[in-house]
Amino acid sequence: MNYAEFIISLEIGLIYGVVAIGIYLTFRVIDFPDLTCDGSFVLGAASSSILIKAGCNPWFALLVALFAGSIAGLITGVLNIRCKITDLLSGILVAFMLYSINLKVMGGIPNIALIKQVTIFTAHNPLLILCAICGIIYLLYSYLLVTDFGLALRSIGQNQRLALNGGVRVKQMTVIGLMLSNSVISLGGALFSQHQGFADVSQGTGTIIIGLAAVIIGEKLLPFRTSWATVLSCLLGSIIYRLFIGFALHSEMLGLETQDLNLITGVMLIGIMVVPRVRRNKC
Repeated sequence: MNYAEFIISLEIGLIYGVVAIGIYLTFRVIDFPDLTCDGSFVLGAASSSILIKAGCNPWFALLVALFAGSIAGLITGVLNIRCKITDLLSGILVAFMLYSINLKVMGGIPNIALIKQVTIFTAHNPLLILCAICGIIYLLYSYLLVTDFGLALRSIGQNQRLALNGGVRVKQMTVIGLMLSNSVISLGGALFSQHQGFADVSQGTGTIIIGLAAVIIGEKLLPFRTSWATVLSCLLGSIIYRLFIGFALHSEMLGLETQDLNLITGVMLIGIMVVPRVRRNKC
């Protein structure tokens, strides 16, 4: 891996670190296995790209992507809370429907090129821009989780009955948690499309696995349970994951190719989850 490839891996790692924060909010904070992310990631990319093609400011396009993702999370929450559809199925249904919605947003075409369009990375160093955005998101979400609102949000993931007895509106907080999660995942999709110079309707495939990989790796790197550490671990885990993938794919000794990406990810995740258990059993 040369220097340019190393920097690109860092940049992609930061983008997916934003996605990992969103997945952490649902899977760890509110204990909601949300699978909407595959669709909301593409929704952010599609809405951002179509606005940029129309001549809108790329920063405004990011805000629209945030809003669009929150709507996706809201629909998932309503299906689960109001329509009594299970958490897994409600996320799957919304992601399934978002495939058609994303195509409509993109004007009926499967991909949009942004090669000659102005993005937030056009006149600035992409790594610096991404570091600044990730820093702002890190501070906002870390602070949010230590406020009274954040403590109420975390309580529904620990014990819903106890939270309900403590006066927390569990249903409303679940919906808000899903909206916060999918909004930042959608933002990640918008950043990814602007960074790569295109948006594709199949871009979201495997988003949940990549995000979970970053969360799990980050938890191993930073085993601390404070909000500031757990949110930071999502970013660090994503960066380590992308660097590991980059080194694996560019290692002549391993002889791996791009189509082996899913295999590498799966083996790495299995190793991270299984090896510590084997060690504990031996002890």
